[in-house]
Amino acid sequence: MLEGTTLLAHQGGWDEILFVAVPILAVIGLLAVLKRRVERTGPVVGAESDVDPPAPDDARSTTP
Repeated sequence: MLEGTTLLAHQGGWDEILFVAVPILAVIGLLAVLKRRVERTGPVVGAESDVDPPAPDDARSTTP
């Protein structure tokens, strides 16, 4: 009955490595693709903050 089926379990550990490695590699690949897309699109318009940048250190000094 099971003459033509291939058993994919306990094959010396390589198959268990695939269960861990494939999802990790998939996430790394997706992150690389997303990073390339973000770098390619450039800065986002309107992303500047409404908050003024901090003043230089010498301007904040209030000691006489």
